[in-house]
Amino acid sequence: TNWFIQKKTKRLSNISTKSKVVCGYPISIFFIIVNEFCERFSYYGMRAVLVLYFKYFLQWDDDLATSIYHTFVALCYLTPILGAIVADSWLGKFKTIIYLSVVYAIGQVAMAVSAMHDITDSDRDGTPNNMTFHVVLSMVGLFLIALGTGGIKPCVAAFGGDQFDDHQERQRRTFFSVFYLCINGGSLLSTIITPILRGQTCGIYSQQKCYSLAFGVPAALMVVSLVVFIAGSGMYYKAKPEGNIMLSVCKCIGFAIKNRYRHRSKAYPKRKHWMDWAEEKYDRLLIAQIKMVLKVLFLYIPLPMFWTLFDQKGSRWTLQATTMDGNFGQLVIQPDQMQTFNPILILTLVPIMESVVYPLIKKCGFNFTPLKRMTVGMFLAALAFVCAGVVQLQIDKTLPIFPSTSESQLKLLNMGNNQLEVHLPNNFTVNLPPAQASEEYFTYKEQEVSISIGNPPVTETVHLVKGQRQTLLIPPTIREEWVKNCFAISCNFMFVCTSKISFDFLMTRHTFNLKSGSQSCEYTIKFGFGSSYTIFIPSTFTFGPNCQESITEVEEIKPNSIHMALQIPQYFLITAGEVMFSVTGLEFSYSQAPSNMKAVLQAGWLLTNSVGNFIVLIVAEIAKFPKKWAEFFLFASLLVAVCVIFSIMAYFYTYIDPMEIEAQFSQEKDEDEEDEDEKDKMRKTEEQMVKRDSVKSNDSDNAFKLSKM
Repeated sequence: TNWFIQKKTKRLSNISTKSKVVCGYPISIFFIIVNEFCERFSYYGMRAVLVLYFKYFLQWDDDLATSIYHTFVALCYLTPILGAIVADSWLGKFKTIIYLSVVYAIGQVAMAVSAMHDITDSDRDGTPNNMTFHVVLSMVGLFLIALGTGGIKPCVAAFGGDQFDDHQERQRRTFFSVFYLCINGGSLLSTIITPILRGQTCGIYSQQKCYSLAFGVPAALMVVSLVVFIAGSGMYYKAKPEGNIMLSVCKCIGFAIKNRYRHRSKAYPKRKHWMDWAEEKYDRLLIAQIKMVLKVLFLYIPLPMFWTLFDQKGSRWTLQATTMDGNFGQLVIQPDQMQTFNPILILTLVPIMESVVYPLIKKCGFNFTPLKRMTVGMFLAALAFVCAGVVQLQIDKTLPIFPSTSESQLKLLNMGNNQLEVHLPNNFTVNLPPAQASEEYFTYKEQEVSISIGNPPVTETVHLVKGQRQTLLIPPTIREEWVKNCFAISCNFMFVCTSKISFDFLMTRHTFNLKSGSQSCEYTIKFGFGSSYTIFIPSTFTFGPNCQESITEVEEIKPNSIHMALQIPQYFLITAGEVMFSVTGLEFSYSQAPSNMKAVLQAGWLLTNSVGNFIVLIVAEIAKFPKKWAEFFLFASLLVAVCVIFSIMAYFYTYIDPMEIEAQFSQEKDEDEEDEDEKDKMRKTEEQMVKRDSVKSNDSDNAFKLSKM
């Protein structure tokens, strides 16, 4: 008791001397809250544009971009276990946050540098010439970020809670509410701002999408987060590391398994639970607490499948949005900004669920237990992927059909002033108006095709490249070997004979200014999401009031026609599922766990998230569905199956009161101690009686000897 009072007195003195109180709150927590907001902005801002960085800057395909994205997210949910062990057993929370935040900031800076295309753009065409440098630097940066963000994740909230004393329970609850609000606020702002930054153009030699700025701002916020946290150093209460409960739990479980294996012979009597084999070395209360934790962890087995679907909103769903129309009238939404609906809906649905939906269900007489809520949340996530699959089916109907590896596609462009009649293989004839292109691409399996033009016809053999789209530019005057001089690949680029120009615009009107000396001509064109155009300026072009009429635009790929608003239902369903699954799951886990084992359950919960992301990695790399809608429906089906299994497990689960069980063990321990005390008293009494008897016998012997003498 004296030790406990001294420890509490010392702790209170540390708080009162180091941290001033403002409105009943230690001033140190304001540094922690600002730190958390900046860190969450940094993490979610970087993550929002990550999959598009993989696809468009590193030029990876959808499957590889998805795989690396989910590998990174999985690592972010594995490293918290390491961070918790380091903080509780070695460095303490404060030093762990400082050291890993430095690692975190270095990783963010590395990502920003890796996105600077000018570093290796030796020919200054806007494309890096040494892609290996950018890939390696970005992978190192992502590893450092995963180590940093995961390592400090279990420390910051707990460190903030340490700043309060026991009599400040109300202030502590308010702190955690504000802390959670900062997480969602940082996520919301970052998913709005960083896609806008990505949409800007920057560069020294050539202007390209500014991924370096989109990563640079989160890196700057991470540095600010670190500086703010260090600034409050003198005001914090810094608890010394007292050992990590997870290590004790692992050692106890390991000993039970080892001891059970040693006594596997039938000669040894069986025990009620396999953890009872640890009684030879560990306290019975600890063993009982581990049993309660294992009971909850067993329910965690099906849970990774929910996270498999949920975290794809940052990968597959973002890639799906790139094939959709983001024009909302005066507002233009970037594909990676659709993720903003998740934090907005969370902030909206959590209070609605807690204050309206759950009480209404309770009034209807339905026992909506936490495990039932989680089951419904999983089912809603499956419905979200059904919606995503239906949307993808509609998108696939509008997408251009590109040639396979065994096919080639050809488009014709008449550069002359007269109409041309072009004869293609299989007796197919195309009439090309002056300065116009064929409306569609012609697909051929042959590598060489013969084309006849004009009357009398001039026939040439055209060599096609497998797996690519090409445009044949037909000049005004057909000369010998005209095919070799005016033939170019046209896929997401615009060509005029052998020169190329590439533009990347949002869905809006843009004006080009053509100049020659003092003369100029303005030409306005409206670009659409996902579209590709060739602008043809004929040789007869002349400057004047109607100069734009002679310029021709050729639509290579039609704009996206499926609107991004169709993704809103799937975002609503997945977020409603998250509220019912994630928030309720943590509440259930904490209510079913002993007070000193909550960290173990937190580690198990984060592990389910990590495993879920690894499942996406496996499916993306092994299954490789040719149609994305099939993959969406597969994930929905798997989650429904898991949902059924989980509902059966939940049906047979018996809710417990950990405090009551711990109290019973404490009472039994006290009774055992009382019994031991009584036995000690009886033993001492018997010893005293034996001593008295021995003294009496000695006295009688002496009297006998004296009388005899």
